Amino acid sequence: MFENLEERLERSFKILKGEGRITEINIAEALKDVRKALLDADVNYKIAKQFTEDVKQKALGQNVLTSVKPGDMMKKIVNDELIALMGGETADINVKGSPAIILMSGLQGSGKTTFSGKLANYIRSKKGRNPILVACDVYRPAAIEQLKVVGEQINVPVYSEPECKQPVEIAKRSIAAAKEKGCDVIIVDTAGRLAVDEEMMTEIVAIKEAINPQEILFVVDSTTGQDAVNTAKEFNDRLDFNGVILTKLDGDTRGGAALTIKTIVNKPIKFIGTGEKLDAIDVFDPKRMAGRILGMGDIVGLVQRAQDAYDEQEAKKLQRKIEKNQFDFNDFLNQIQQIKKMGNLKDLAAMIPGIGKALKNVEIDDNAFKGIEAIIYSMTKKERSNPGILDGSRRNRIAKGSGTSLQEVNRLIKQFDETRKMMKMVTKNKGKFRMPH
Repeated sequence: MFENLEERLERSFKILKGEGRITEINIAEALKDVRKALLDADVNYKIAKQFTEDVKQKALGQNVLTSVKPGDMMKKIVNDELIALMGGETADINVKGSPAIILMSGLQGSGKTTFSGKLANYIRSKKGRNPILVACDVYRPAAIEQLKVVGEQINVPVYSEPECKQPVEIAKRSIAAAKEKGCDVIIVDTAGRLAVDEEMMTEIVAIKEAINPQEILFVVDSTTGQDAVNTAKEFNDRLDFNGVILTKLDGDTRGGAALTIKTIVNKPIKFIGTGEKLDAIDVFDPKRMAGRILGMGDIVGLVQRAQDAYDEQEAKKLQRKIEKNQFDFNDFLNQIQQIKKMGNLKDLAAMIPGIGKALKNVEIDDNAFKGIEAIIYSMTKKERSNPGILDGSRRNRIAKGSGTSLQEVNRLIKQFDETRKMMKMVTKNKGKFRMPH
């Protein structure tokens, strides 16, 4: 995500390296490169031009302090302008009301149905509400069934009327059904088309007028770049939506939609999709996103993902086991599952400052843990709980059972022993070194 933009901007900042002051002459070349970088990222030409003009006005003639290099000063200004371009602050979702009604809109293929499930999962776990999903896409084959599968996976009820072909009526009747089930947030999944057309727009406007939603969200595939922005404008002109959801922002998107959409429709980006799993949803934070674009990572986001994945009670229990030197392969396996819950491995690595750039051309397979898991699953319960009994014959059996080699089994056991020693050492020294008062 944003890899090419990050690289091009970094090159622009290097143009100012060694300069003692930012001047009209030395900034011209740097800003020309910044504008090219934005255009290559599929940012609207007028916005790219205005952006570089704003940067120029703020940077021009600024005295560079002895402790701050001109390139770093430029990066700071560009960072601030990127944050402003993407909306400045995070925008919360409105779930006030009993029930609160959220209307999902967007084209077919944007990931609307899946994201409706992600949103229901988020609202229940983060907002403490009790959502229900409503199937109002009566045209796309298997759309209702897809929403039911999503609902089952997150244990959220789905209201549907498979025999009814009147979305407005289904939406209206869903309110009474939600109250009957004790649900206080209604998420209405509507039909999309492959392109904007009058029939679709008329229908979704009719649904809006019939149910009067507190929140209308526009879901857009971020990989479509400026097409996504143009579609957002058409939907906003008719629906006057409250916010945007960008899906597929973990893939090879150039980032133009994220950088442009706020300026075009003057509505905030509220959420982003960061993977295929139903917990792969992040609140859009312009500050953190700007940091990632400029290669400064997103440690806050990484910590938040870790907090979401880890259970506090389990962590305390694990610490006690480590202190007693009882950390075993069951615990090791559990830690792998926790890491996998956090999302795409390359995306996680990119959140660490400097690491994303270093791994630019390195393929990180999300199945990297597969071999390790196969080895551990090939152990008996006794062996997982007592790693010390893993002699030569047991290791040979595990290698055959997991479809790996003896060398791979030996390597894993060695890594496990080293991990256990390190954990024990860290726990033992915890609290030993304190900052002087």
